[in-house]
Amino acid sequence: MDKVILIKYGELTTKKGNRNFFVSTLKKNIKNKLKNFDVEIINDLSRMYIYFKEKDLKKIINIIDHIFGIHMYHIATIADTNVDSIFEVCLNSLMDLSFKSFKVETKRSDKSFEFDSPTFSKMLGGHILKNIDGISVDVHQPDLLVYVEIRKGQSYLYFDTYHGLGGYPVGSQPRGLLMLSGGIDSPVSGYLALKRGIKVDAVYFEAIPHTSLDARNKVIELVRKLSKYTDSIHLHIVNFTPIQERIYQCCDSSYVITIMRRMMYRIMEKLCQKNQAFAIINGESIGQVASQTLTSMNVINEVTSMPVIRPVSCMDKLEIIELAKKIDTYETSILPYEDCCTVFVPKHPVINPNLDHAIKMESKFNYEEMIKEAVDSIYTLKIYEEDQEFSNLL
Repeated sequence: MDKVILIKYGELTTKKGNRNFFVSTLKKNIKNKLKNFDVEIINDLSRMYIYFKEKDLKKIINIIDHIFGIHMYHIATIADTNVDSIFEVCLNSLMDLSFKSFKVETKRSDKSFEFDSPTFSKMLGGHILKNIDGISVDVHQPDLLVYVEIRKGQSYLYFDTYHGLGGYPVGSQPRGLLMLSGGIDSPVSGYLALKRGIKVDAVYFEAIPHTSLDARNKVIELVRKLSKYTDSIHLHIVNFTPIQERIYQCCDSSYVITIMRRMMYRIMEKLCQKNQAFAIINGESIGQVASQTLTSMNVINEVTSMPVIRPVSCMDKLEIIELAKKIDTYETSILPYEDCCTVFVPKHPVINPNLDHAIKMESKFNYEEMIKEAVDSIYTLKIYEEDQEFSNLL
């Protein structure tokens, strides 16, 4: 019996005039992810069909489970759109299943089919009862739901529903740059940004020798895990050491984090302009640390006109940790390698910084020249999910 993976779009169907764009973007993403398999992908505005080789099914499903834009999918068996074919295919499919009660649900998209949905559900249910002993119909809590979709040319039967990740297909929104620290929160923010269709690349601020190569490798591994949800991610590595040391020398200790974040945002804005990115994304959660109070965010944001997206801003830590575990970034994030945000953190960071005071301290050194040097010296890695070694330095 021939089978097909039947994909339903969910939120994409609300796009009306733009639906073609979202569906074609999803199809392109699926095609790219399945490029190593012998598949055929056909779509219309309400469904997508992936024809596959049976031996590849488990691997293909594992990939589909990590593609945004899929609301749900089914492993469907194909029948010709006539009563005899549907009856035969349904019985053959049920022979491998164990159940005591069932219910048939029919959706008739092909209005030229001779029976309406309720009538055909009763007909198919009667045929199943007649040919399989020891079972009964239960319309309220059946052991098995038999779904039938009657469409022109071919019809589809399936018994299970699998939920996809939802969201929008990656690439349906322009590029955004993720400030990836190596902690728990920023990878989760990257995942949530990808879910809304943003093509995410990452920026890592390192401060060697104050931070280690292990910390960098940790971030690379986090990017590799996030790339499972897209095709590839560019990681831009910024040498932040000179700027960070200068801040520590010139600024009040309580303002070190505030000034450091302002410098990072300045660099992020330049990187956005350089890489045609439309937003800065980070893992800030309101009130979690001193630099993430609303007052601090306001002072830090003052240096950039770029939109700053904070996907986890209204989530508590336990919610973020739960999602980090779900997307398999948590264990990597808690590896004990300090990033540049934690290695210089003062004992008593200011919670409600004053903008004028921050500007006054920044005037003590030529940060503009240092920022230019940092941007000019950035090097970039292009990281894929399947990479085990990261020798593809650009």
